[in-house]
Amino acid sequence: MNKLVIISGSSRGLGSSIARSFVKNGYKVAINYFKSEDKAQNLAAELGDAAKAFAADISDLEQVKSMLSAIEKEFGMLPSVLVNNAMTEYSFNGDARKTAETISWEELSNHLDVTLKGSLNLIQSLLPSMKENHYGRVINVGTNLVQNPVVPYHDYTIAKAALLGLTRTFAKDLGPMGITVNMVSGGLLKVTDASAATPDVVFDAIADMTPLKKITTVEDFADATLFFASENSRSITGQNLTVDGGLTFN
Repeated sequence: MNKLVIISGSSRGLGSSIARSFVKNGYKVAINYFKSEDKAQNLAAELGDAAKAFAADISDLEQVKSMLSAIEKEFGMLPSVLVNNAMTEYSFNGDARKTAETISWEELSNHLDVTLKGSLNLIQSLLPSMKENHYGRVINVGTNLVQNPVVPYHDYTIAKAALLGLTRTFAKDLGPMGITVNMVSGGLLKVTDASAATPDVVFDAIADMTPLKKITTVEDFADATLFFASENSRSITGQNLTVDGGLTFN
């Protein structure tokens, strides 16, 4: 194995915290971004020689292939670890969400194009290298709203549910190749760009409902992703680890 990881949508928010955790634990990181070039370059500068920023709209297969070629040229190898974190721009504001009566297919498609299609593009583009090495780690970022949609963010949750389905079916298919596919699902995280619109009273209410009596931070979540990248998880695939302070039980 090599210790190079690509994290989609990692210029800011949760993705940037995941990048920091991986670098802290000895990995090199390819930071993928779409629009947030300044933030991506600032994060790469913060992380030093272990990280570089690469642009791509992951819903576009040709851009993904071009990005991976640039990563291979920069690091001399392709990543053995993939974290599918990217999502379309979104604000977790329950007062502004679309309901089942008003949500449009276009809004659902916007999420599916990045969350599902983008993840598929990255996985399939990395498969030849992973198969050749008989080693790969795919870690998909999910949500506990699939298990417990207390706030029905329909477009976001439906896309993550589809990604959970991909996690399980691909785990079955890719296991014989030495590739594991797992998911890490969070609750409301404090604080990401998306959750910044969430009122403090909501954070407080959720914290009170958890056994740990606290909100999960982006750092808490990021550290959990490391487990599925490590050799400690070598016999685990097709699983969904929920990191939400015990708010939901699997």
